[in-house]
Amino acid sequence: MKLQQLRYLVEVAKQGLNVSEAAEKLHTSQPGISKQIRLLEDELGIQVFIRNGKRVVAVSEPGKEVLRIAERILREAQNLKRVGDEFSREAEGSLTVATTHTQARYALPDTIAEFVRRYPKVRLSIKQGSPTQICEMVVAGEADLAVATEGIALYKDLAMLPCYEWNRSIVVPVGHPLLDLERTITLADIASYPIVTYDFAFAGRSKINKAFSDAGLTPNVVLTAIDTDVIKTYVTLGLGIGIIATMSYEAERDTKLRAIDASHLFDSSTTKIGLRKDAYLRGFAYTFIELFAPHLTRKAVEAALLAHEPDDDE
Repeated sequence: MKLQQLRYLVEVAKQGLNVSEAAEKLHTSQPGISKQIRLLEDELGIQVFIRNGKRVVAVSEPGKEVLRIAERILREAQNLKRVGDEFSREAEGSLTVATTHTQARYALPDTIAEFVRRYPKVRLSIKQGSPTQICEMVVAGEADLAVATEGIALYKDLAMLPCYEWNRSIVVPVGHPLLDLERTITLADIASYPIVTYDFAFAGRSKINKAFSDAGLTPNVVLTAIDTDVIKTYVTLGLGIGIIATMSYEAERDTKLRAIDASHLFDSSTTKIGLRKDAYLRGFAYTFIELFAPHLTRKAVEAALLAHEPDDDE
């Protein structure tokens, strides 16, 4: 049994049982992958993949268990390499952070700038996506950590570390009637205008929906976006008023907009970091986490991962 055979096995499953795509992804030949998988099946004495002629059509029941173990072995092999790197190349390597647009644009820049200053030889990569997409990147080993508000708790393979709480503001064009209110803004005030806000999967949108629902109001959401800058653009154009994360309003840049605090109207949201429970983190990864959330020291992160460590029979 070879690690390469396990890589072939896992990649075929990841590519929807398409051997050709797996071969392209791994820069090898389709016949070579098929041959190595059959050799592995012969060694194990089971059929991992069910075939119709030469085409792979399904994963067998024992094959599902083999794939689960193969994925774990490959992750542990990667962890072994990271242990070696940690001691031979302490300040070199790579770190991939998966996050949403709002976090990448407004919450992470200072952390990234300081991290790059401290670790100039570490290749830092920022991947953006929806909360579901970025969590799946971490689960699949394509990213080291996820930074998001939504989604992390839905993945049993991820440990969730709370970072900071935030709330929302209403953004309106300069001269908008809501700016003339001589009282605190209400949900009814907001609901009387067309609304531009986040797509449901992003940035605490569920908290927005819940607030209106609890108040018996139906907001007129005319546009949703995954990108706060898109929301602000269409508010500037007069499409509606915006509900955005307060940190996303920058007075010095958003000169055509004004912000109204709405933290009293919505439950606060918590940005979190998601890590694989079985991950081995390089020292600089702990530094990145602590730069972003100072209370998440290496000791605190290790304790959290230990608390989430799966039992052998899980």
